[in-house]
Amino acid sequence: MMLRPPGTPTRLTIGPLSDRAGCNIETIRYYERIGLVPKAERTASRYRIYARADVQRLIFVRRARELGFTLDEIRDLLRLAADVPDACAAVRDVAAGHLGDVRAKIADLKKMERMLALAVSQCERGERPGCPVIDALSSGTIALSSGSPRLRADRTSETPRSQPPRRRAARR
Repeated sequence: MMLRPPGTPTRLTIGPLSDRAGCNIETIRYYERIGLVPKAERTASRYRIYARADVQRLIFVRRARELGFTLDEIRDLLRLAADVPDACAAVRDVAAGHLGDVRAKIADLKKMERMLALAVSQCERGERPGCPVIDALSSGTIALSSGSPRLRADRTSETPRSQPPRRRAARR
């Protein structure tokens, strides 16, 4: 049985939840809207009230995002963790697919580095008329390779990344 430290509430409003999970308040609301975090209960005054388990769930989501997992992959991982008694093999499959994507991105980045370094060095040496960097960008010389099918789909997708745009701080 896990005892909670004295003074630690079992129910949290969004501010303390944000602090404990290390997630922006708007991100928490976004995750709630798309179903990564369960809809919060509301008080009579309409404040969102979250359970302590939501802190761990948000930490899990934040860490998975830091590792580059997509929102759909995170949704799958959360479902597997909650619903599948022996989920390790299925989780390994999701992680292995993601690892392949990461390796393809690394290969793309290495190619981009070589091409960009060549264009910059040509520019520094003045070997070519005009601007080699602009020429390389215009010709498509500096471009990502085809990568994995999942990466190609991500690049052509109109779907935004995972977080809503940051709001500007209020002016005083």
